[in-house]
Amino acid sequence: MAFRKFLPMFDRVLVERLAAETMSKGGIMLPEKAQGKVLQATVVAVGPGSTNQKGHLTPMSVKIGEKVLLPEYGGTKVNLEDKEYFLFRDADILGKYVE
Repeated sequence: MAFRKFLPMFDRVLVERLAAETMSKGGIMLPEKAQGKVLQATVVAVGPGSTNQKGHLTPMSVKIGEKVLLPEYGGTKVNLEDKEYFLFRDADILGKYVE
């Protein structure tokens, strides 16, 4: 597990995007260019949080293992042991899915 060796700093969140749909609902194979950008991801690592002006630690709003909704653009691509992950600020994450 590559993300166990990587700890994001401050209010950063390391996520792994979910796989893109390769088949349509009708069973037709979709080429890569026709596949939409996946905006859902699973949180694999979180930083300790950011500090406010008084020096108090602001806790993170997501936890490891939660599924989140990402913005269409943004994030920093990180390759760890041949897998692709993305780093986002906690405030950039649009929401989380509740089961």
